[in-house]
Amino acid sequence: MPAYSLEGRLVVGVASSALFDLTESDAYFREHGERAYAEYQDRHVDVPLEGGPAFPFIKRLLQLNDLRPADPVVEVIVLSRNDASTGMRVMRSIEHHGLDVKRAIFTQGRAPLDYIEALGMSLFLSQHREDVLAAVRAGHPAGHVLPSTADYDDADRSLRIAFDFDAVLATDESERVYRADGIEGFTANEVAKRDVAHAPGLLKPLLEDLNRIQRLEQERQGLDPSYEPRVRIALITARGAPAHERAVLSLRSWGVTVNDAFFLGGVEKAKVLAVMRPHVFFDDQDGHLTGALSHAAGVHVPYGVANEVA
Repeated sequence: MPAYSLEGRLVVGVASSALFDLTESDAYFREHGERAYAEYQDRHVDVPLEGGPAFPFIKRLLQLNDLRPADPVVEVIVLSRNDASTGMRVMRSIEHHGLDVKRAIFTQGRAPLDYIEALGMSLFLSQHREDVLAAVRAGHPAGHVLPSTADYDDADRSLRIAFDFDAVLATDESERVYRADGIEGFTANEVAKRDVAHAPGLLKPLLEDLNRIQRLEQERQGLDPSYEPRVRIALITARGAPAHERAVLSLRSWGVTVNDAFFLGGVEKAKVLAVMRPHVFFDDQDGHLTGALSHAAGVHVPYGVANEVA
């Protein structure tokens, strides 16, 4: 049998802690220890886990494989600190929920971060903050999934994804200027460099992969005018005019696009998120996420100066 290639696919690694609600399991582990936890999971192996904060995003992402059934466009791989035995409940829960996930890596008690680059992942999601911090420090595209109470209509197959710009799609170059010189220095820097594209940040490759899927949707719509594209991507940034120009130029220079762009000039992002209700929103600052967790699955990307410990 020839090797299965991950080339040309959007590959996402997701920890079981982000995909499912493991609150009860984690509490049992902390109270009773590893051996009792393994026995607990074995007793409950056929009790499906409920979806966690990343579940709506992952579910809709996998549904996009109907664009190319014989050659899937999306590959989701479970990355777990469990061993294979205790991980059986996770895999049976995946089967119960009808998720097309065939691949998993279980690294008993160890962070599985070395496999992010090896398997060409453009995103790793986890609720284990230390794993995410270690991944980002190593230069991997990773996000800490925050607990969310956002509710989504299962009958709606659309997938709404929102990105912050600085320190998410781009590096934190301009954020550093802002922290050193304030808003006036930041604006002056962006105007002076309005024709100089930013260096790409950790999640720019993810946006590239999503754009590739959007092009497949456009092709499908060309063949079938009744087809409604499902993937919609937004940029939501605290930048306002005239600093917005450099962000737009950077996206164009990188060869990527978004459907919607919100240059809020400091207006609270939660006001937009409450209307949009994205299935995932990536931001480098916790403060922009905590007020919106009833409207969106917030993912903190702990990269850049905003996340450096003084």
